Amino acid sequence: MGFFAFLLLGLIAGAIAKAILPGKQGGGWFITLLLGVVGAMLGGWLGGLLFNARVDEFFSLSSWLLAIGGSILVLLIYGLITGRRSKA
Repeated sequence: MGFFAFLLLGLIAGAIAKAILPGKQGGGWFITLLLGVVGAMLGGWLGGLLFNARVDEFFSLSSWLLAIGGSILVLLIYGLITGRRSKA
C-alpha cells in the first residue's frame, strides 16, 4: 500500500471511529488524520502479531477492520489522556 493510500485509509478510519464512539470528541480533521494513521498502524501491527493478518492491500476487508479497530482504540486512549476539561 502506498503512502497516500495509507493516509487516506487512516483519515477514513479515524472518521469512522469518531462516528462509532459516543459523545463529542475534540479535534478537527488533522487530529482525525493523525489518530487514524496511528490507529491504522496499531491495528495493522496487532492484527499481524495476533492473527497473522496481511494488511498490505487498500481494498482488503481485514485492512479496513483492523484500521478502524486500531483507530477506535487510539481515540479511546486519546480521550483518556486529554479528558474532559471543565471550564472554570
